[in-house]
Amino acid sequence: MSTQYMSSRELLRWLWRGYLRHHVGLLSIALFFMLLEGATVGALSYMMQPMFDLVFVNGSQSALIWVSLAFFGIFALRGLSSVSQKVILATINQRSEAHMRTDMLDRLIHQDASFHQTHPPGYLIQRVQSDVGAINQVWQAIITGSGRDVAQLVAVLGVAISVDWRWTAIMLIGVPALVLPLSIVQRYVRKKASQARDLGAVQATRLDEVFHGIVPIKLNRLEDYQTARYRSATTDFVQAQIRAAFGASSTSGLVDLMAGVGVMCVILFGGGEIIEGEKTVGEFMSFFTAIGLAFDPMRRLASIMGIWQAAAAAMERIKELMDTPITLLSPATPKPVPAGLPEVRLDRVNLSYGEAHILRDLTLVAEAGKTTALVGASGAGKSTIFNILTRLVDPQSGSVTLNGTEVSELDLGALRNLFSVVTQDALLFDETLRENILLGRTDVSPERLTEVLDAAHVSDFLHKLPDGLETRVGPRGSALSGGQRQRVVIARALLRDSPILLLDEATSALDAQSEKVVQLALEKLSGGRTTLVIAHRLSTIISADKIVVMERGRVVDQGRHEELLARGGIYADLYRLQFQDGKTVIDTDGVQAQYQRGSSDGEEAQSGFLRRFARRLFG
Repeated sequence: MSTQYMSSRELLRWLWRGYLRHHVGLLSIALFFMLLEGATVGALSYMMQPMFDLVFVNGSQSALIWVSLAFFGIFALRGLSSVSQKVILATINQRSEAHMRTDMLDRLIHQDASFHQTHPPGYLIQRVQSDVGAINQVWQAIITGSGRDVAQLVAVLGVAISVDWRWTAIMLIGVPALVLPLSIVQRYVRKKASQARDLGAVQATRLDEVFHGIVPIKLNRLEDYQTARYRSATTDFVQAQIRAAFGASSTSGLVDLMAGVGVMCVILFGGGEIIEGEKTVGEFMSFFTAIGLAFDPMRRLASIMGIWQAAAAAMERIKELMDTPITLLSPATPKPVPAGLPEVRLDRVNLSYGEAHILRDLTLVAEAGKTTALVGASGAGKSTIFNILTRLVDPQSGSVTLNGTEVSELDLGALRNLFSVVTQDALLFDETLRENILLGRTDVSPERLTEVLDAAHVSDFLHKLPDGLETRVGPRGSALSGGQRQRVVIARALLRDSPILLLDEATSALDAQSEKVVQLALEKLSGGRTTLVIAHRLSTIISADKIVVMERGRVVDQGRHEELLARGGIYADLYRLQFQDGKTVIDTDGVQAQYQRGSSDGEEAQSGFLRRFARRLFG
C-alpha cells in the first residue's frame, strides 16, 4: 500500500460509480425524508417563541390549542420521515454491500496463481468481509449527514438568524479556529485506521493458518505457540483501534469546546439585552433552543470526518485490490478448440519465479490418447507443467500447444474444459456428496450419475453413509476418509468427461487397500484420454506409454519402463531403490524410507544406491 493517500473525491467517485448510482431512485426518496426530518427540527425551535410569548406569558387560550396541535404535527411528521429514511437506507446498505462483496470475490477468484501466493486467504477474507462493512457504514453516515443533519443545521441556524443575527455570529465565533486542529486529527485517524486494517488482516491470516492446520498443530503440541502468536497480533490490533477511536471521538470534542465558548458569549451578550427589555424571553428561548438543537448535527457532521478517515483506509485497500489487473486473460479473438484427442507439446519452455528457475528449455510431447508419466525429485518442475498447460501461469518463453494450437490462443474457459485434474489433495466443499460431484450441474440424469458412482467405486461406500448422496462431507471433506475423498474427485472427473487427464500424486497419501481401489478407478478414468501422470510410486506408472524423467526443470531421459531400465540412468536407480528385494525402499521424492533389514552387504548396497542417486540428482 502506498503511503500517498487517495483523495476523498477520488474515493467517493469510485464508490458512487461502482455501487451507489444503481440505487439513485431510492437514495432520492431517502434524501427527501431526511430533509423533511431536518426541517421539523427547525420548526420545533421556531415554535418556542409563540409558546413562551403567547401561551406562557400572555396566557392566550386560542394560541394554546393551535400551538399544541402544531407540536403534535411536527413530532408525527418527524417520526414518519425518520422511519422511512432509515428503512430505505438499510435496504440500499444491504444491497450495495452484497453487490460489493460479490464483485470483490469475482475479481479475486479470477486472479492468477502468483497473486494468491502473495495475498494470503486471511488477508483477502478481511478485505471482503470487514472492509466492505466499514465502507457501507461510512457512506450511510455521509448521506445521512448531508441530508438530515445539514437540513437540520440550516433550519435551526435560519431560526437563530431570524431571532438575532448578531447572537448567531457570536455563537459561531470559534468555528474558524477548528479548521487546523480538525485537519491534523483527520490525518492521525486515517493513519491509525490504516494500521488497524493491516493488523486485522494479520489476525485473519493467523486464524486461517490455525484452523487449516489444526491437526499438525495438535500433533506438534503447538497450541500455546499459536495462541501466543494470535494474542500478540490481537494486542497490536486493539492498540491501533483505540488510537483510531481516540482520534475520531476528539472531533466531536472539539465541536463541543467551540460550542461552549459560543454559548458563554451569547449568554453574556444576549442576557444583557433581555434584562434591558430589548429582547423577549420567548425570542431568547427560540434562539437558545435552535442553538441547542444545532449541537447534535454539528457533532455528528464533525464525527463523520473521523468515520470517513477510518473507512477511507479500508476503501483504499479494496480499490487497490479491485484495480489489480488480471494478467491471465482469454485472447480477444480466441481460436477454436482443436478437434479430436489432443497431443500435448511443450517446446523449449522457460519459467522463473524471480531468481528461481523452475523450467529450463523444457521440451516434451504427450501423445494423444496415451499415458505419459513424469518422474523426478520435488522441485524438478513436474507440477509446474500442469499449471502451464491449464494456464494457471504463463511461461516467459517457449511454446505450449494442444494439437498444434497455442494454449494462450484459446479461450481460457474452453481451455480448462479440456482438462480433468485429480491430485493428492482432494478438494471437497462443505456440501452434500451429491453437490460435490455435480458441482451445480443440473443436466445429469440419475442413470449417468449411477454409472459414474459405480465406475469411481463411490458406490462401494455410499451405503455406509447416513444419508447416502445427501450426506454432508464436512469442511474440506473431513467426514470422509482419504480414499473416499479421492474416489469422489474421480467421480467428478468422470462426469466432467474431458479429453485430457492430469493426475498429480493421486494415490500417494493412501494406504495399500485404498490405493488399489483408487487405482482401478483411475484406470477407468484414463481410458480413451490423453493422460499425464505425476507419480513418486513407480509401481503406478510402469505400464505408462512413456515415462519422462525430469531433473532441475529439464527432461533428462524418456522412454518406456524397460528402455529406461536398460539405459541405467536416474530412472534405473529410482527403480532399484524402490524395488530392491521386492520391497519399497524409498520413493522418488526421497521422503519415504522402508529399509529392508538384512546382511551388512545389503545395507551397504542400499547406502551406495542412495549416494549415487543423490550425486545424479543434486550434483
